Amino acid sequence: MPSRDVLLIHGPIHYDLLIPLDDISRPRFASLEARGVPLSHPDARWLVIGWGARKFYTQTPTYRELKPGNVWRGVIGDDAVLRIDVIGPINQQIKRRSVAMTERQYRTLVDNVWSEFTLGPDGLPERVGVTGYTTTDGFFAAEGRFSILRTCNVWIGDQLRAAGLRFGRWTPLPLSVSLSYQLYQSDRR
Repeated sequence: MPSRDVLLIHGPIHYDLLIPLDDISRPRFASLEARGVPLSHPDARWLVIGWGARKFYTQTPTYRELKPGNVWRGVIGDDAVLRIDVIGPINQQIKRRSVAMTERQYRTLVDNVWSEFTLGPDGLPERVGVTGYTTTDGFFAAEGRFSILRTCNVWIGDQLRAAGLRFGRWTPLPLSVSLSYQLYQSDRR
């Protein structure tokens, strides 16, 4: 029986995963505090997690700042990064999809997301030396490589399937994630 919910938030080209900061996720990601992500802030309710191409993701805070070279680098392949942020209560106007999970699926998801960090010699996630997009976020080196075949949206699908959920086999576009959600997740409640 599902007992935990995670959220999927999407924009024009990218989905983010939102994990509630709770008794499972907060201790698992606690070391991010030492890397500048304020998980212990009293208003922090959700951990925002995005995965993407290093050049494109770290150098494109808005689409007005889009550079053709960074797009090309993402198409042919680039090192992956995770963007981590914390937010408070979610604005009701934000389009989101709720994914119901069992306790076991949720724990697996949290552990799998943690395993995506590249850890430094000190055992902590390696922060990428770029300025984040907010005062509370950060970019971190991640396992794997981004390419036109393995996009941020494919990563979302991979994470959900690895946690034991039914989800589309290949979800390269936001539309693919949306359709997979409608097909496999919208009636799980």
